This record gives sequence, structure tokens and C-alpha cells, in this order.
Amino acid sequence: MRDVIRMIVVLATLAAVSGFVLWGVKTGTAAKIEYQQLKFVKGPAIIEILQGCTNDPIVDRFKIKDGEIERSFYVGVFDGKANAVAYETFGKGFGGDIGVMVGVNLETDELLGMGVTTHAETPGLGSRAKDDPSFRAQFKGLSITEPMKVKPDGGQIDAVSGATITSRGVCQGVTDSAELYSRLKPQIIEQARTFAQ
Repeated sequence: MRDVIRMIVVLATLAAVSGFVLWGVKTGTAAKIEYQQLKFVKGPAIIEILQGCTNDPIVDRFKIKDGEIERSFYVGVFDGKANAVAYETFGKGFGGDIGVMVGVNLETDELLGMGVTTHAETPGLGSRAKDDPSFRAQFKGLSITEPMKVKPDGGQIDAVSGATITSRGVCQGVTDSAELYSRLKPQIIEQARTFAQ
């Protein structure tokens, strides 16, 4: 009986120590993992959308609590004014969720651009929504307040050839970003002002 109790105590101790070590590793590497994700997954889209800004939008960022979700916003400073932000929303594509990064001019409510960050779309078809500059360029200059739709649905966006479902998902992500933007705009502007040069 003592051997069984001793074994239970040893196993419980090992489990507790292992759990503590794993928690420490996760906590200690969280910031590095977030930075790597920003640099290699979201960063290229952020840099392209906020091209020409005089700051580093990956460094100049803030978070806003939106219900249960904490959302990240990346600030672009143009002519000494922090008048642009980029942020990510998601649309539903053929293969699953599509991460859509949008940039918005805070003074005019116009889209500065759009980029796809993550997706599980078919290589060579839906994946072209991320790589096709002519598809992404269609969003630049449009008002964030207008719903985005592909032309077969009565909208203004030409779908990627052979990937209409993916294109609809991207449009839905941009449209959802407009709802988020209108809901959080006062907080976004207040936080962005702190980055003005």
C-alpha cells in the first residue's frame, strides 16, 4: 500500500512540475511567437498596405478589447500624423477561414489596401487571392462603409478566376472589417493619436 501511495505522490509531483515548466515555456516564448507571426505572416500584408508610412507599423501597434476578443491595430504615420491603421478580420473561403488584413485612412474612411494573411484555399486557384496584385488593388480607394461584393453578386470586385468562393470570402472579411471599424472608431482614433510624430 505504501508503494502505491509513494508512486501516486511521485507521479503527481512529476505532473505538477511538468505542467509548471510547460506553462513557463509558453509564457516565456509568447512575445517571441507573436513577433514571428507578425514578421512573417501578417507583416508583409501590413507593410504593403501601409507603404510609405514613416514609422514601423509592426512595432507601433495597440490592442482594443472587443467583447471577449482582443484585437490588434497597426498604426501608419503619414506626414507626421497617425492617420491610418491596419487590422485583421476573417472571411469564409472554400477551404476554411481566410485572414484579411485591411488598411483604413482614419480621416477619409477609405481603404488603403487589403491583403490576405492566412488561408487554406486550393493551391493555384483560391491561393491566388493572396498573390494576385490586381485582385488586391481593386479594394484600394473604396469606402470602408460600403459593403464589398464580387461582380456575380452585384458588387464591384472582379473575382479571382476559378476562385469565386474565395473571392466572396475575402469580400466578406472586408465587409466585416467595416462593421468592426464603425463600432470601434472612437477608440481606434484615440489610441492612434498617441503615435503621432
